[in-house]
Amino acid sequence: MHNLVKTSRVVTPRLVTLSAIAAMTLALAGCGTTTSERATSGAGVGAAVGAGAAAVTGGSVTQGAVIGGGVGAATGAATDEDDINLD
Repeated sequence: MHNLVKTSRVVTPRLVTLSAIAAMTLALAGCGTTTSERATSGAGVGAAVGAGAAAVTGGSVTQGAVIGGGVGAATGAATDEDDINLD
């Protein structure tokens, strides 16, 4: 009979904090006056957050950056300057 080893993932406070920062960063990705500015800034911020999250969790940094950049660009492009007003 084979021994089955059950593994589980532990959610660390560091991962929770990083997730919260990522969510806030993506929310702020909508800042800018034009759609292209918001998409560009969202892509840059999303790529940085995605790469950082992947590095912390042991994933592929490149894949994290690509996914984060895509999500950030989409978030920035989907918002307008009235959606997020920091003034």
